[in-house]
Amino acid sequence: MKPLPHINKTPENEEQWFATLVRLARYLRSPQGCPWDRKQTVQSFARFLAEEAQELDDAVKDNDHEHIIEEFGDMFFCALMTAAVAEDEGWFQLRDALEKAHEKMIRRHAHIFGEHTAETSDDAVRVWERVKAEEKKGRKKT
Repeated sequence: MKPLPHINKTPENEEQWFATLVRLARYLRSPQGCPWDRKQTVQSFARFLAEEAQELDDAVKDNDHEHIIEEFGDMFFCALMTAAVAEDEGWFQLRDALEKAHEKMIRRHAHIFGEHTAETSDDAVRVWERVKAEEKKGRKKT
């Protein structure tokens, strides 16, 4: 096997594996990478991502733990490939999407990080939905 230019040493933890997979996704899109991957668009990878999510759902329904691990990895990597394409096409940077996801999860968990309270799971869902509705109302054009 050829040396893997996106990997310096075997990753030891989740953060290193995440960085390694990001480098792999970007490498596959590079001139030294894969012609098929370079040809893909955000739209094509979004379709693949939906397919991988369905395969993960099927594995969960089957309660097949090894298959769940495999399909989760496939779905996760497909999401990273979608981000790599989006970067190449100038849509956004992965860092921006990660930051937005973090901000959104903090905002939507207003019962943890905000002024709302939730004693039960149902209460937490009501807070989530209330915050989500406010966000959507703020996006509507007048």
